[in-house]
Amino acid sequence: MLEPDNRGKVQIMKLAAIALALGATLAGPVLSQSLEPWGSSDYWDVLIDPTLGNGCLIQSTFTDGSVVRIGFDRVEGAGYVTAFNEAWGDIVEGEWYPVLFALDGAEYEAEARGMYLEGVPGADILFDNPDFLYDIAAKYTMTLYNEGGEVMSIDLTGSMAALEAAIECQEEMG
Repeated sequence: MLEPDNRGKVQIMKLAAIALALGATLAGPVLSQSLEPWGSSDYWDVLIDPTLGNGCLIQSTFTDGSVVRIGFDRVEGAGYVTAFNEAWGDIVEGEWYPVLFALDGAEYEAEARGMYLEGVPGADILFDNPDFLYDIAAKYTMTLYNEGGEVMSIDLTGSMAALEAAIECQEEMG
């Protein structure tokens, strides 16, 4: 089994701190703009979201139809995991839902805000703990549960390299 090196953890934690520090200075109106391509890494695209203070993110589409984004919201000063799936028709825009993440069995409780992207239902989860971001990067499987049971389970292959690329992207954004 591959073990992540400390360099990745230090970089990810450094960027999380930068995102938190910039949150207070970048707050302002959010404009509807599309994502800008920056690059790719393994199974993930690296993109820039101008609506989140030019926060960088990684995005991938999975076999169950889920589209997952993991990135940095420089307006809120936080990291986020957002997932969309056509099959999640019961989502209410703006409503909060209790969820549970399992990263290779390690569990995290969170609250997800319901949202839609181009008519596709999704859930947005903000976090400010750099250890959580590192755990995502260092693990192999992420499973999301709600009150009804398992919602999605995705393979995190390549997420460490992709998040390191997102860090490089974020450093370029200043």
